[in-house]
Amino acid sequence: MATSIKIDDDLRARIRSLAQRRRRSSHWIMREAIEQYVAREEARESFKQEAYASWSAYQETGRHLTGDEVRDWLGRWGSEDETELPDCHE
Repeated sequence: MATSIKIDDDLRARIRSLAQRRRRSSHWIMREAIEQYVAREEARESFKQEAYASWSAYQETGRHLTGDEVRDWLGRWGSEDETELPDCHE
């Protein structure tokens, strides 16, 4: 499927310049930029949906960990004091 986009002259020149320095085609640069953007936005949306689900679960159950509890747990990763994730509480 062919798709076209309109870009201004300045951006077109920047893309061409970058493509020359990278020894790639302008098409490759644009495709790579779009792929990275879409992947980043998909990850952002996934994170947002996970946060909404967590908030909904908290509202239903009240079960949670405090920020201090999470920081303490994460601070022990990779040490002799490493533990399993603490149990949530109300």
